[in-house]
Amino acid sequence: MVHSAKSGHPGGSLGCADFLTALFFEIMDANPENFSVEGRDEDMFFLSNGHISPVFYSVMARRGYFPVSELGTFRKLGTRLQGHPTPVEGLPGIRVASGSLGQGVSVALGAALAKKSNGDKHLVFALTGDGELQEGQIWEALMFAGSKHVDNIVVTVDYNRKQIDGSTDSVMSLGNLRAKFTAFGWLVLEVNGNDMKSCVQTLRLARKLAGNQKPVAILMKTEMGMGVDFMMGTHKWHGTPPNDEQAAAALAQLPETLGDY
Repeated sequence: MVHSAKSGHPGGSLGCADFLTALFFEIMDANPENFSVEGRDEDMFFLSNGHISPVFYSVMARRGYFPVSELGTFRKLGTRLQGHPTPVEGLPGIRVASGSLGQGVSVALGAALAKKSNGDKHLVFALTGDGELQEGQIWEALMFAGSKHVDNIVVTVDYNRKQIDGSTDSVMSLGNLRAKFTAFGWLVLEVNGNDMKSCVQTLRLARKLAGNQKPVAILMKTEMGMGVDFMMGTHKWHGTPPNDEQAAAALAQLPETLGDY
């Protein structure tokens, strides 16, 4: 998708493939055939780090939100699959635009509060990037959720320690994330985000821990560009599309593909 569009973010998308597959196919109680923006009586998901839209769209299409064939329209003018997800074109599965970083946790928190007000026992899930945690708005949301005991929300951090300009440590160190989330009143789990079994087990545990007066956070350690040797271990593939030769080499390393769309 990214190669065809000559634009997009392959690194983080590959790193989060296992997590989003586990979430959408094993964990969430959702109804793609009858998608509604309100999300009543079903689990909801908000992608805060919207630039990993390639994997998000890929998983949603295979889950039945829209045809897999539509993935071939990624980032093309006038289509529903824009570089950052947007609800403007009425794409099923998208409830909020996530082009601007730092806002998704706040939106997810609002949805979680709405569910409580409506007596809806379902959960709200959100995914944010670790570099995105440098945005102050996220910490306001985390502080509110902890202090108000919003216990129907699960926030996962893609903890790959890389962002567009380098490592998170070199750009702005995040410090001890577990200690910070705990100090803000959250229950904290850790998981290897590139292991499917671990993702499923940890998400099931997060669901079990919900409803105990504390929001749940998952620190998910991943490798940017997972599965492609020349993309791993560097931040350079955060937002760089592969050329023809690189795309062929990358696809040859991945265990299964559907080929061209």
